[in-house]
Formats: sequence, C-alpha cells, structure tokens
Amino acid sequence: MRGFGVYSIGNVGWIEKEAPACGPLDAIVRPTILAPCSSDCHIAHGASGAYKNRILGHESVGIVVEVGAMVKNFKPGDYVVVPCSTPDWLKPNVQNFISNAHDETPMSSFKFVFKKDGVFAERYHVNLADANLVLLPEGVSPEAALMTVDMMSTGFHGVELANIGFGDTVVVIGIGPVGLMAVAGAALSGAGRIIAVGTRVNCVKAAYAYGATDVISYKDGDIAEQVRERTKGGADRVIIAGGNHETFTQAVAMTREMGTIANVNFFDAHETIQLPVVLWGLGMANKDIRGGFCPGGAKRIEKLLNLIAAGRIDPTKIISHTFNGFNTIPEAYALMDSKSPDLIKPIVVCSDLT
Repeated sequence: MRGFGVYSIGNVGWIEKEAPACGPLDAIVRPTILAPCSSDCHIAHGASGAYKNRILGHESVGIVVEVGAMVKNFKPGDYVVVPCSTPDWLKPNVQNFISNAHDETPMSSFKFVFKKDGVFAERYHVNLADANLVLLPEGVSPEAALMTVDMMSTGFHGVELANIGFGDTVVVIGIGPVGLMAVAGAALSGAGRIIAVGTRVNCVKAAYAYGATDVISYKDGDIAEQVRERTKGGADRVIIAGGNHETFTQAVAMTREMGTIANVNFFDAHETIQLPVVLWGLGMANKDIRGGFCPGGAKRIEKLLNLIAAGRIDPTKIISHTFNGFNTIPEAYALMDSKSPDLIKPIVVCSDLT
C-alpha cells in the first residue's frame, strides 16, 4: 500500500507500507476525497514530536472496503464520513464523562497520525466503526461532508467552549478554515456583533459571508486595543483559532470581566504562555479560560451533517483549491505548507483510486 507521509522531521513523500489489518469491531476505508490540514504540516515539521515513516492526514470521506465480524451498521461499499477524532469508547475517561477527545490521555482520541497511520493512504483503518463512522446522507455533497470532520467540528467546538449567548459580542482570532467555521457557529448561536481578526482577502470575504460584522487586522495595531476601542471595554467571548503564545495574551486582554476565552488553536510545544496578572484583574476579573480538542464520534458528525442538509450552513465556501487525483496529495500538502496568499482550504478528489 502507498501513502503520503513524513519519514523524518521536515521530510515528506510517498511511503510504501503493508495495508492495515481490520479488527473485529473496525473498518478499512478507501478515501474518495481528502483534505490536508495545517496540523499535518506542524507534525511533519516536528512540532508534536519526531515521527518516522508515518502516513499523514486525518480528514477524509470514503468507501468502506472491509468490516470486522462484529460490525453491525456498515458493509463494504458504504459511502462514509470519517471524523478526525475516533474515540475508543471503552476507555474509562469516556465513561466518566470526560470529553471523549481524551479517551485515555490528552487528545488520545485523535488516532490518525498520532497513534497510527493517517488517511493519506490507499487504505486506512478506522477503530470501532459502528461508533465512529457516519453514512454520507442524501443531499449532502462529499465536499461539504469533508468539511465537517475537522474544520467545522473544531470551529464549532470553539463556540461550545465560549458558551456564546444571544447578543454577545464575539471575537474570532484567526480566520483560516477553523476560524471561519467559528464565525459561522457564533452566528448560528445568536451572537450579536462578531469581530473577525485576519488579513487574507479570501478569508475576510468568507468571514463576512458567514456572519462577521467587523474585521480587524494586526497590521493596523495591537488587536486587543482595537477590540477594546470598538467595543468600549472588551468582548464578551473570544475564540482563539490561530496565532501563537502572544495571541493568547492578547485574547485575555480583549475580554471584558465575566467573559470567556476559548482556545481551539494548537500551540507549538516549544512555546511558553506568560500572562500579566493585571490582564486577569489580578486574578479577580472572572475571566474564564477554556481550551480543548474537538469531540469525536458519529453522533457529533451526524448533527453537523444535519445542519448542512437543512440549509443552515454551506461549509464548502472555505474550499479554495481542488486537486484531482490521489497522486496530487503532495501538491495540496505543499500549498498548505506554504500558506499561499489565496489559500483557505485545499481538497483532493481521489478520482484515480479504486
């Protein structure tokens, strides 16, 4: 089997491997459509450790090739949507109502790449198929479904963490694909004013289309000061969907008392967050700071697909580039890695894979 992955830090390419084996509760899937993510690039560059000969990718829609003897809900030939997070639902953390993103240890439900080979392969493995796969519903395109598995799920998780209420003033820092889905989710949740922070022309246009009322740029000065000035004191909720450790400090600074900072951004393992206590009212400002990896499993993705089917959201607006053919994965990855000025989200249609 062939897959595209990282064979040493900073070096990516095609890797030959044995096809994955199917356990009794699992499934083997052939991808029909894929998407590279900035997380794939971070992993390849060593931000999450030194991976060797590991196939990348965690965003896919595909066709079931094989199911285990104990799988009840799926069969070969089914068209399925595959969440980026596939929890082991038998682990105690899930049973204790800890977020299913952390079924055993922090983010351990994120099996693809971190625990095993990812989806940029001719075949890939899905654990606990009955709980982690979703049939592609009628009326939802594969392209739209693909956006639910990570971009929409993660962006909406930022909204969930922020606990947005009707009329709240919300800031979304970073309007890449995850941030844009956070903008859309904030609008669906009843936010009043939605201030997006970003500079790319395509992303700014999409932010307004998804419900942003204002867009500010770091090029025009400190973003925290801009938010405080525009809101006369600060935002009720701030979602961090991009940036670095300094962005975190700015997020706290732009949040008013009794507000919430919600983070869905991956920080580099080498970064250190330093927070001047005055920004937190000497610890007395009742600013909640929350962060987490998006939940996984079939039920969550089913709900997101329902939003698309009902016409409540069109996540395909974030797709900026389409590549045709499994063999074009390196091109799509390179585009994601280079952060082209016109980039939002690239996808790969595996028209040449059978």
